[in-house]
Amino acid sequence: MATVQKQMQKPFNAVHGFMEEKQKVCVWMMHDNTIRIEGTIVGYDEFMNFVLEDATEVNTKTKQSEHVGKILLKGDNVGLVHAIGV
Repeated sequence: MATVQKQMQKPFNAVHGFMEEKQKVCVWMMHDNTIRIEGTIVGYDEFMNFVLEDATEVNTKTKQSEHVGKILLKGDNVGLVHAIGV
């Protein structure tokens, strides 16, 4: 029986892949667990600051959302980034 080992992907590789594929992502905020930002990554830097295009702020508590357009998210506020609809 062959054992399959999964290798952890580096965060920059994952983020770069999301950007290259123009994949919509969900960003969980570090200091407010009720806010999620959804959009498409168009840029990032070594501090994990993100520029998101066509971004929407979603409140998970009230289920309300607000379109915010193009925004810059400081890396200090980013807790988790994952693809949507994979």
